[in-house]
Amino acid sequence: MKAIDHSSAEYYTWGDGCDGWHLVKRADMSVISERVPAGASEVRHVHARARQFFYILEGCAIMEINGKRIQLSEGQGIEVAPGMPHQFINESSADVQFLVISHPATLGDRVEV
Repeated sequence: MKAIDHSSAEYYTWGDGCDGWHLVKRADMSVISERVPAGASEVRHVHARARQFFYILEGCAIMEINGKRIQLSEGQGIEVAPGMPHQFINESSADVQFLVISHPATLGDRVEV
Protein backbone atom coordinates (compact mmCIF):
# COMPACT_ATOMS: atom_id res chain seq x y z
CA MET A 1 0.00 0.00 0.00
CA LYS A 2 1.34 3.44 -0.92
CA ALA A 3 0.15 7.03 -1.22
CA ILE A 4 -0.97 8.21 -4.66
CA ASP A 5 -0.83 11.67 -6.23
CA HIS A 6 -0.70 13.26 -9.69
CA SER A 7 2.91 12.11 -10.20
CA SER A 8 2.08 8.43 -9.63
CA ALA A 9 -1.56 8.18 -10.83
CA GLU A 10 -2.58 6.96 -14.28
CA TYR A 11 -2.92 10.15 -16.38
CA TYR A 12 -5.19 10.79 -19.38
CA THR A 13 -6.54 13.71 -21.39
CA TRP A 14 -10.13 14.23 -22.47
CA GLY A 15 -12.32 16.82 -24.16
CA ASP A 16 -10.72 20.11 -25.18
CA GLY A 17 -7.54 20.32 -23.09
CA CYS A 18 -8.89 18.63 -19.94
CA ASP A 19 -6.73 16.40 -17.70
CA GLY A 20 -7.56 13.42 -15.51
CA TRP A 21 -5.67 11.35 -12.96
CA HIS A 22 -7.07 7.97 -11.78
CA LEU A 23 -6.52 7.97 -8.02
CA VAL A 24 -8.65 4.84 -7.55
CA LYS A 25 -9.55 2.70 -10.56
CA ARG A 26 -11.61 -0.34 -9.67
CA ALA A 27 -14.79 -1.81 -11.16
CA ASP A 28 -16.74 -1.07 -7.97
CA MET A 29 -15.43 2.50 -7.45
CA SER A 30 -13.53 5.23 -9.24
CA VAL A 31 -11.89 8.38 -7.83
CA ILE A 32 -10.53 10.79 -10.42
CA SER A 33 -8.83 14.15 -10.00
CA GLU A 34 -9.65 16.34 -13.00
CA ARG A 35 -8.72 19.75 -14.39
CA VAL A 36 -10.98 21.65 -16.77
CA PRO A 37 -9.52 24.81 -18.32
CA ALA A 38 -11.39 28.11 -18.57
CA GLY A 39 -14.25 27.95 -21.05
CA ALA A 40 -14.20 24.15 -21.42
CA SER A 41 -16.94 21.65 -20.60
CA GLU A 42 -17.81 18.00 -20.60
CA VAL A 43 -20.34 16.57 -23.07
CA ARG A 44 -23.83 16.21 -21.56
CA HIS A 45 -24.35 12.54 -20.68
CA VAL A 46 -26.06 10.05 -18.39
CA HIS A 47 -25.00 6.93 -16.48
CA ALA A 48 -27.44 4.02 -16.01
CA ARG A 49 -25.73 2.52 -12.95
CA ALA A 50 -23.09 4.88 -11.59
CA ARG A 51 -23.78 7.36 -8.80
CA GLN A 52 -21.27 10.23 -8.84
CA PHE A 53 -20.09 12.93 -6.48
CA PHE A 54 -18.24 16.00 -7.80
CA TYR A 55 -16.17 18.05 -5.30
CA ILE A 56 -14.49 21.34 -6.24
CA LEU A 57 -10.91 21.65 -4.99
CA GLU A 58 -10.03 24.91 -6.75
CA GLY A 59 -12.01 27.36 -8.86
CA CYS A 60 -15.71 27.37 -9.67
CA ALA A 61 -17.93 25.60 -12.16
CA ILE A 62 -21.50 24.98 -13.25
CA MET A 63 -22.99 21.52 -12.93
CA GLU A 64 -26.05 21.17 -15.12
CA ILE A 65 -28.22 18.31 -13.87
CA ASN A 66 -31.43 17.41 -15.71
CA GLY A 67 -31.73 20.96 -17.07
CA LYS A 68 -30.98 22.77 -13.78
CA ARG A 69 -27.74 24.79 -13.47
CA ILE A 70 -26.02 24.66 -10.07
CA GLN A 71 -23.06 26.94 -9.28
CA LEU A 72 -20.25 25.16 -7.42
CA SER A 73 -17.36 26.92 -5.71
CA GLU A 74 -14.21 25.71 -3.97
CA GLY A 75 -15.11 23.42 -1.08
CA GLN A 76 -18.55 22.53 -2.46
CA GLY A 77 -19.78 19.32 -4.03
CA ILE A 78 -22.87 17.75 -5.56
CA GLU A 79 -24.19 14.23 -6.01
CA VAL A 80 -25.54 13.03 -9.35
CA ALA A 81 -27.86 10.02 -9.17
CA PRO A 82 -27.89 7.29 -11.83
CA GLY A 83 -30.16 8.16 -14.77
CA MET A 84 -29.76 11.94 -14.36
CA PRO A 85 -28.43 13.75 -17.45
CA HIS A 86 -25.55 16.03 -16.43
CA GLN A 87 -22.74 18.22 -17.74
CA PHE A 88 -19.75 19.83 -16.00
CA ILE A 89 -19.09 23.35 -17.35
CA ASN A 90 -16.30 25.84 -16.59
CA GLU A 91 -17.58 29.29 -17.59
CA SER A 92 -14.94 31.06 -15.48
CA SER A 93 -11.67 32.62 -16.63
CA ALA A 94 -9.53 30.16 -14.62
CA ASP A 95 -8.94 26.42 -14.44
CA VAL A 96 -11.15 24.36 -12.14
CA GLN A 97 -9.76 21.33 -10.29
CA PHE A 98 -12.12 18.79 -8.78
CA LEU A 99 -12.62 15.21 -7.69
CA VAL A 100 -15.24 12.93 -9.21
CA ILE A 101 -16.10 9.80 -7.25
CA SER A 102 -18.17 7.14 -9.03
CA HIS A 103 -19.80 4.01 -7.61
CA PRO A 104 -19.59 1.72 -9.48
CA ALA A 105 -17.02 2.92 -12.02
CA THR A 106 -18.43 4.50 -15.20
CA LEU A 107 -16.56 2.38 -17.78
CA GLY A 108 -19.18 1.27 -20.34
CA ASP A 109 -21.91 3.14 -18.44
CA ARG A 110 -21.97 6.48 -20.27
CA VAL A 111 -24.39 7.59 -22.96
CA GLU A 112 -24.28 11.09 -24.48
CA VAL A 113 -27.64 12.88 -24.50
